[in-house]
Amino acid sequence: MKPGTDSAFPMAGLYRMLTWLSPGFPIGAFSYSHGLEAAVDCETICDRDSLQNWITAVVRWGNGRIDADILHDAYRAAASGDMAELTAANRRGIAFRATAETRLETTAQGEAFLATCCAAWPEPFLVGWAAETVSTGAAVCHAAAIGAAMARAGIPLDSALTGYLHAMAGNLVSAGLRLGIVGQTDGQRILAALEPAVTVAVSNTLDRTDRFGSATFAVELASMAHETQYTRLFRS
Repeated sequence: MKPGTDSAFPMAGLYRMLTWLSPGFPIGAFSYSHGLEAAVDCETICDRDSLQNWITAVVRWGNGRIDADILHDAYRAAASGDMAELTAANRRGIAFRATAETRLETTAQGEAFLATCCAAWPEPFLVGWAAETVSTGAAVCHAAAIGAAMARAGIPLDSALTGYLHAMAGNLVSAGLRLGIVGQTDGQRILAALEPAVTVAVSNTLDRTDRFGSATFAVELASMAHETQYTRLFRS
């Protein structure tokens, strides 16, 4: 093993993780704000501190928590080749969405991710699961698809969780930039400040054995309000 390398995390796996979680991966993540646009419209989010607090809540106690648990369960199922357990985790990830727009957010991105991933990296288990979802008309939860792909690529679970939550936080910061709440430098300050929150969220996910769910009612109310907002930049 060369100095500075880690045999438990193959370079091919790292390359894939960076690709799959990149803002440039074609799943349309840029078009979703997760209710943030409605919170900005009613001035609940108006500066760097309020944006940082909002994103922290999403990551620690909102759909970030739900997605982390779903990713965890899907990862375990895919690692053991258990299609039934993967399907169950996927269904739960879709069912636990409080609004139509957050459901759209996870399913549109999930289906795009799974299709693109299977086209570029046709791993047999993933291809089989994708074929099953198409044949049954099932929707795909983004976190479940990511978890399954990470497991089949041999990416460690803690790295997969960290990467996923970082990507979620980064997308919300990007939405805040486009809504004019913060500039580029403050956006990076927020991401730097979120590092402990993501680390704790990953640790909690790995340790958690029950209590599935979320508790971010303000986010859910904002998502509901966004459905009828007069002018919008984002789909959620």
